[in-house]
Amino acid sequence: MRIYSDVLELTTDADISLCDITPQVETVIDKSGIINGFVLVNSRHTTTAIIINENEPRLLEDIGRFFTQLVPRDSEYLHNDIQRRDCPPDEPENAHSHLCAILLGSNEAVPLMDKQLVLGTYQSILLVELDGSRQRSVNVQVIGE
Repeated sequence: MRIYSDVLELTTDADISLCDITPQVETVIDKSGIINGFVLVNSRHTTTAIIINENEPRLLEDIGRFFTQLVPRDSEYLHNDIQRRDCPPDEPENAHSHLCAILLGSNEAVPLMDKQLVLGTYQSILLVELDGSRQRSVNVQVIGE
């Protein structure tokens, strides 16, 4: 069994946005030389998530609206009381982002067969940004033979 690891560096562009990273993951698979096994995709941030879903623009907008309604930014969260926390003064009030990330999860494992991700017809691997435009890192690890 072999393991190949790489890191994707991305810039997100909105408070809540979804970015299809399937092509970048496929590039990592090509570089790995691994034919069969699985791919682990893991976000390195507590205010992003990794999901598998359909990359359809209106659905992606619906997902953003759903989480905005489910976990409103302007609710009273203890995490947002910056004066009572031991953190830098420029720390954002982003408890809503952390809570959404908990609901979604930070990683996905996808089977790999004959150098192809085993995904359904409409499935894509998506990075979900929950905390505004930022630089983000995603670990991709290909494990197999």
